[in-house]
Amino acid sequence: MATTPENDAPLKPLHGGPLALLTIAVAFSTFMEVLDMTIVNVAVPHISGSLGVSPNEGTWTISSYALASAIMQPLTGWVARRFGEVRTFVVSVLLFVVFSMLCGLATSMPMLVVCRLMQGAGSGPMVALSLTLLLTSYPKEKQGVALALWAMTVVVAPIFGPILGGWITDNFSWPWIFYINLPVGLAAAVITWSILHKRETKTFKAPIDAVGLVLLVVGVGCLQFMLDNGNDHDWFASPLILTLGLVALVCLIFLVVWEIHAKHPVIDLSLFKQRNFTVGVVALTLGMFAFFGINVVFPLWLQLDLGYTATWAGLATAPVGVLAFLLSPILGKNMHRLDLRAVVTFAFIVFAFTSYWFAGFDSNASFGTLVVPRFVMGMAIPCFFIPLNQIYLSGLPASEIASASGLSNFCRTMGSSMSTAITVTLWQHRGELHHANLTEDVSNANPAATQFLQGLAQHGMPHTQSLGLIDQLVNREALTLAVNDVFWGCAVLFLLLIPILWFAKPPFGSAGGAVGH
Repeated sequence: MATTPENDAPLKPLHGGPLALLTIAVAFSTFMEVLDMTIVNVAVPHISGSLGVSPNEGTWTISSYALASAIMQPLTGWVARRFGEVRTFVVSVLLFVVFSMLCGLATSMPMLVVCRLMQGAGSGPMVALSLTLLLTSYPKEKQGVALALWAMTVVVAPIFGPILGGWITDNFSWPWIFYINLPVGLAAAVITWSILHKRETKTFKAPIDAVGLVLLVVGVGCLQFMLDNGNDHDWFASPLILTLGLVALVCLIFLVVWEIHAKHPVIDLSLFKQRNFTVGVVALTLGMFAFFGINVVFPLWLQLDLGYTATWAGLATAPVGVLAFLLSPILGKNMHRLDLRAVVTFAFIVFAFTSYWFAGFDSNASFGTLVVPRFVMGMAIPCFFIPLNQIYLSGLPASEIASASGLSNFCRTMGSSMSTAITVTLWQHRGELHHANLTEDVSNANPAATQFLQGLAQHGMPHTQSLGLIDQLVNREALTLAVNDVFWGCAVLFLLLIPILWFAKPPFGSAGGAVGH
């Protein structure tokens, strides 16, 4: 075991200018990493056209990044123990910057996909370690504020990603969505290293758990690929998707069994013996499933069904970040006075209420009508993310924060990936069902349908075109009813999660041994 001299005595928290500067650097690096998960979404058509591939192939720029990042997140604890938390974070930021530049310089789709894979792998530990570094640098009485600032960047970044990506792509060119990472990343790396290089954590030369690592890479890789491509291949009707699902299932089951009994596990599953960690991670994962499903289906519905452009769909989505941004610091400052289970319960009730609100909209809903519930939903976001992070970290020693953050971020990422796959598929299938049901009413036996067709004929529209117009109208209403079903399902899931929260055991002091103060 090797240790740094600075770790012989407990480190004192930072104060004043260095703490403020470190917070800005870490927050911007976290924002940048999470932003890259969604900023590419709206640029896929431009990237595909520029590199001469189909839009389906273009989506590999999204899935390759998510795949590599998902694999690296649960490895954060092991890597940080091996090389030190500060060193790992700084190297992770630098790797992210280097491969961001190479992504922008890519001249072919294979080159871009490889660079995105490496970018995702390099950035995997960034989010978890950013939280760890903030918590260990803040005084214990202000760790709630650190959690709030961290959660704010993680939550707001995916919302602003499509807006920023659309604006950059329309006004410059798609490589600039990668080039903007250069100044932010370099500044974050330099500031973090200059402030924290003398506060490096202890390092342990633990042997590599090769079997666990292979099972993790293959299992998570197959699962992520299946989730990203299942909808395009009609899910388990495709031999490829079925094979991927079976391989993922077998590998992940063996991974759990192996890691439980391994002497030096690559993933510390013993964390789940802690009741608060288990409750917090389960609530975070399933809550993220419902929250992310709303945020995926809503802009899709606006663009595919209501005719919104990508920019206007982003503007309709963005108001959810206003209250989240304003309330996060206030909540973080006062968390020690609140029962965190009650705070998250309030968040789930607000999420359920606004989801049910959305479930009542029709295809004639105006922009202003759609924006109001998104704005109201924003008050629940800090009440969801910040307390849950505090709950799952409560009672853990400082040495386990990196592992706990990495594992929880992995579960959050997989919850988001599963949500995207399942909610989009559900929306499409429910749309087909509603389309079939609505079509039954378009017949000569229905006076309203007959009258509508006669009215179109009187205006000179041929019968074939009239039927085509009716099909468009039916499809529009069918997809609207389907999106209502998805929102209603998310509302129910939020309410079902509330009892789980109350299995958490107070007190919920700050992580790193502050419980009981």
